Amino acid sequence: MSTPPSTRARLGFGLIGPRRSRHAVSFDELASLGLPVGDDGTVIGVDAEGRPAVLGINRPTPYEVTLIGGLWTAQVLALRAAATGARIAVETGRAAAWTGLAQAAGGGQPCVSLHDVGRVPPQGASAGSPVVVVRDCGMRPPRGRVVAGPWQSVVTLLPYLSPVAPRLMEKSALVGVQRVSPDEAAQIGRILRLSASEAQALSTLADGVTLWCADRDRQFVMTQATDAETGLLGSARRMD
Repeated sequence: MSTPPSTRARLGFGLIGPRRSRHAVSFDELASLGLPVGDDGTVIGVDAEGRPAVLGINRPTPYEVTLIGGLWTAQVLALRAAATGARIAVETGRAAAWTGLAQAAGGGQPCVSLHDVGRVPPQGASAGSPVVVVRDCGMRPPRGRVVAGPWQSVVTLLPYLSPVAPRLMEKSALVGVQRVSPDEAAQIGRILRLSASEAQALSTLADGVTLWCADRDRQFVMTQATDAETGLLGSARRMD
């Protein structure tokens, strides 16, 4: 007499195990599994809805960023870019303001280097070793010897709207603007083709808030420091 099908061993698969319900959700339930994650890159803060705002700064094509704002925001950006594996080369006339960050970044690994203005050597950027050059050279930064290239982005920090700012903003793929005077806000609004409400908001932004502009995209972002960043850099501030 043949063995009942329910008790046969499955050839090649062993005995039938215990029955459990399938791990499945309906189509309508899929949205509940979404995660609040943006594109790959550096988290620079949160948007108006509290979602992570992510800057993809390590790119295979040249990428230039202009930030009209404070040293604190530029340093947080440098720290977080270093945490993603990028090497940071800082071109600055105030090395003392960057020394603590350079010593603390990388957990003992030399990932942040400081250079005098006009003295940044070739960095040898590659896909396995991307570079971010931060130019902290005052109101009128000279033309840099090291420029943006594949896997090498350049971030230029301007404390205010200087005579060179329009040229830098027009050639940058991304522009960040922190609190400025009403007159500067009006000028920036014309250069970046901001709406009236966006331009007016620039003179009232809180410390740590930046309006980031890329092509036609506009996003206000609040940069919130971690405890470690606050211990190293202090609280968010527009002025230095």
